[in-house]
Amino acid sequence: MHIVIANDHGAVALKQEILEHLVRAGHEVKNLGVNDETSVDYPDMAIKATDEYNKGGYDLGILCCGSGIGISIAANKVSGIRCAQVFDLFTAEICRRHNDANFISLGGRVDYAVPVTAMVDAFLAAPFEGGRHQRRVDKLDAMC
Repeated sequence: MHIVIANDHGAVALKQEILEHLVRAGHEVKNLGVNDETSVDYPDMAIKATDEYNKGGYDLGILCCGSGIGISIAANKVSGIRCAQVFDLFTAEICRRHNDANFISLGGRVDYAVPVTAMVDAFLAAPFEGGRHQRRVDKLDAMC
């Protein structure tokens, strides 16, 4: 898969963990995030990644900030983006199956009960089910 990833200063280590995992798994990853804890604004990082995604050529995207909340709110302001903040294997999978999420967000300061890399893998592996869910996704897309 071709994946875009970005982060702010609150998720440098988390982004690096995810990035290394994705590369080891054979994915092509465009890293638009920061590599140190110098303060940057999460909306700027969300725009960077979503604009890149919307150029085409990417399968999915991953965003990280301190909580995962702010960057997901920012991403969802962009037309064509459906970013889900995930917390466990269920939410990582179901956001693809039912919502056709094309981005997930995670928090660098969150203590997750399952490994973040497992959530990323669940997100990447889950197909969109279509059917009755397509009508709902169409309504989401019409809102932007």
